[in-house]
Amino acid sequence: MYPRLTCKQASRLITSRFDRTLPLGARVSLRLHLLICKACPTFERQLKLMNGAMGRWRSYADDGEQP
Repeated sequence: MYPRLTCKQASRLITSRFDRTLPLGARVSLRLHLLICKACPTFERQLKLMNGAMGRWRSYADDGEQP
């Protein structure tokens, strides 16, 4: 059985997931936490939104550069 995550631990894993693949145990623990927590899925959605917006901004900024 995997240890139950705190919201602080879950938020770190959510953030780390954008940079690297999490180990299986961490993915399972995070998924279970997201099923029972109300705040962390909101945090995850906000991060996805910001990450997508930054990706679009980077692409927009790259298009405007002159060689």
